[in-house]
Amino acid sequence: MGMSPEWMRTARVLRRSGFGTTGAEVDAVTDVAGYLRAALTADPEDDPGARANPLPRFTPPAPLGKGATVEARKQYRAQLTGQLDTLTWWWLRRMAAVQVPVREKLTLVWHNHFATSATKVRDAAEMAAQNQTLRTHGVGDFTTLAYAMLTDPAMLRWLDGVGNTAKAPNENLSREFMELFALGHGNGYTETDVREGARALTGWTITGGVATLEAKRHDGGVKTVLGVTGPLDAKGFCDAVLARPESARFVAASLWQSLASDDPPSDAALNRLTAAYGPGRDLSALITAILTDAEFTSARDTVVHGPVEWLIGAVRALRVPLTDDVSARALAGTLRKLGQLPFYPPNVGGWPRGQGWMSSAAAQIRLTAATDLVKKADLSAITQASRSSRLDATAYLLGLGSWSDRSAKVLNTVLDQPPRLVALAINTPEYLTS
Repeated sequence: MGMSPEWMRTARVLRRSGFGTTGAEVDAVTDVAGYLRAALTADPEDDPGARANPLPRFTPPAPLGKGATVEARKQYRAQLTGQLDTLTWWWLRRMAAVQVPVREKLTLVWHNHFATSATKVRDAAEMAAQNQTLRTHGVGDFTTLAYAMLTDPAMLRWLDGVGNTAKAPNENLSREFMELFALGHGNGYTETDVREGARALTGWTITGGVATLEAKRHDGGVKTVLGVTGPLDAKGFCDAVLARPESARFVAASLWQSLASDDPPSDAALNRLTAAYGPGRDLSALITAILTDAEFTSARDTVVHGPVEWLIGAVRALRVPLTDDVSARALAGTLRKLGQLPFYPPNVGGWPRGQGWMSSAAAQIRLTAATDLVKKADLSAITQASRSSRLDATAYLLGLGSWSDRSAKVLNTVLDQPPRLVALAINTPEYLTS
């Protein structure tokens, strides 16, 4: 099968901006820029798949008193875990069900950028609210998104913002915001900036899942952050950090490595991306610039797919039903084994990228998962194809243009076993990278 270079470029854009793709989906896109523009401006809640999977409502269990029994504490923890499980299963179903997956993919990207874990934030309602914030603001201006994260209840719990008071400043949120979220490690800030930033972020509390600034806990004095002096608060701190020229390049490079390549962009490409981002910190313009940049469109296989991207992509391409908690729980179990369960990043730095996902242990887990997956899959496109065309039919079903000689040699040995053929195909280098 020989697909045109244009078809291959379109397929790569769809794979990088979503969760896998299919040949039919690639054929339907005749204008990549137009496709991205429509996806980035649409209301994500209007997607039929999103409407079919509304966000559950969570009421946190009543807090335990000091005299709670061991059994009561056990039940309390079980309730918290059960709600978080329900939230995870909901997001997996939504990722699999949406017709245009761009916004869900970006929500996952931002979840990894502003990594917050339910291992510490044991409140499903707060984690769900953060998830919605990332989805809503992840295509607007970065200033709005960054400030929303600075004052997000789940983030405040995760990085000890609720314990940051004028009498006892806590530097965690200030440090990680500069180091991981907005500037990059050691990129133009000092320890003094971290300490002054912590003072600016004092005073936030959470009541009923809502973050509120309490004046008596806030340090209202003059601070100096990155050369900006005044009675800075969270907004002033955010503006001072994002005003640094290093911030634009850091955000652009971070998104590049999330969407385009495991390696940083060249200086020339980074200049183009930073220009697209512009003084308005326009994330939609930046995302479009990344996915249409010549350095991206002329390359192949520069990203190793993380477990979520790989598994949800297979579910979507193979039309595996994911309409109940049992099926979603099974997927969550696989992702936990592979080390990338949504809402549970390993630390504030998020999940790793690159070859780390290609270990021999992971390969066996993926193959077992793929074998289970194809039992529920729609393989009609393969079974109805003639034996001689099954290899091409499999590639088309998975949105791939061709197979390497090595992959083709292996796949040709199982042409008479469509389930085995597909299970092996979604474990080939062609499917695991893009």
